[in-house]
Amino acid sequence: MKKIEAIIQPEKLDAVKEELFKADIHKMTVGPVKGCGQQKGYTESYRGTIFQVNLLPKIKVEIAVNDEFAQATVDAIIRGARTGEIGDGKIFVTDLSECIRIRTGEKGKKAIG
Repeated sequence: MKKIEAIIQPEKLDAVKEELFKADIHKMTVGPVKGCGQQKGYTESYRGTIFQVNLLPKIKVEIAVNDEFAQATVDAIIRGARTGEIGDGKIFVTDLSECIRIRTGEKGKKAIG
């Protein structure tokens, strides 16, 4: 089992979801986050004061998959999120030691579905 976390541009969420659905990946958790990387942010002026804005809005997509779906999930995220520009995001893949479905108590591969 793998946990795949992707940090992507907010405007690419629909494209990423579409690619995931095409790859038969339908379960995910999505939320807003802020972060910085190579983009390094930008400066903004407000009432004559200059502010450095270096935490930019991003979207975090979290998906737990069985091992046989891991590469297809990563490939789908890349297809949906890539523009070729700085700020496209990152994908983190980690081993998932346990998964438990609360409703039924199922564990492991059965719980992920």
